[in-house]
Amino acid sequence: AQVAGLLDAAERLFGLAPDAEIGLEANPKEADAFSGLAGAGIERLSLGVQAFDDAALKRLGRDHGADEARRAIESARAAFARVSIDLIYAREGQTPDDWARELEEAFAFGLDHLSLYQLTIEPGTAFDLQARRGALRPPGEDLAADLFDLTQALTHSAGLPAYEVSNHARTAAAQSVHNRLYWEGADWIGVGPGAHSRLGRADQGGRTGYAAAPKPADYIAKAGTPSAHAAEPLSARDEAVERILMGIRLVDEGLNAGRIAAITGFEPDGDAVSRLAAQGLIARQGARLRLTASGRIYADAVAEALIP
Repeated sequence: AQVAGLLDAAERLFGLAPDAEIGLEANPKEADAFSGLAGAGIERLSLGVQAFDDAALKRLGRDHGADEARRAIESARAAFARVSIDLIYAREGQTPDDWARELEEAFAFGLDHLSLYQLTIEPGTAFDLQARRGALRPPGEDLAADLFDLTQALTHSAGLPAYEVSNHARTAAAQSVHNRLYWEGADWIGVGPGAHSRLGRADQGGRTGYAAAPKPADYIAKAGTPSAHAAEPLSARDEAVERILMGIRLVDEGLNAGRIAAITGFEPDGDAVSRLAAQGLIARQGARLRLTASGRIYADAVAEALIP
């Protein structure tokens, strides 16, 4: 009922496009609500499975089991038009054979979309503290790279090629409309504690970033006032950097350097483009730059090098 009310409010305040895709993220423990959520208007469900291994789920701090996740996938497929699952690899103790078995199990559900993320240890997180204490030992870079290559090979063979570095879809229609907004530099409105928004373009008077109050109590207290969302005007270069960082991740389209230049007045660093192309990490086709198959594993480093 709360989700239905939120969607009604969005329709009333902003209006929804006739072909709008209504998506939601959920955890396996929420499977009992799936049929109700579908009735409230949810069309795409992204399910946070993360692993098909109980020990791995415990180490990841998840509160569901592998069998519970399997049942939730089946429940989701029965309720929603489109279902995607998230899985995490490059976990502690994981071998290529382990990961191949998990991927094959995921393929067997017949899903049209998978989000497959390499475990990243961010500074200041609980995982970072565990790693520095030696309580968590993620695989080294070479094994992580092997797991990435294995992911690309097996998903391609299964008819789920990457359309973004970490996201795989069977068809163009199965791709996530929501996520493409970020990668393509479109506008979005973030509602709720800690939510971020982006509105406008440099060639239309400037782009502005908004950040909502991070604590729920503060967000509620400020609701309906301008102070609920702190505004930060982005420079043209800031916008160019964001478009490069996000856009290079799209596998087929990549970056349209000419469009970025037209919008912001900045374009990817020319010397870096030549060097990366010579190294076989990016391919040039007119004004378009995209990662090669070899370059995808270096996506972050490539993006950083392209920043003007």
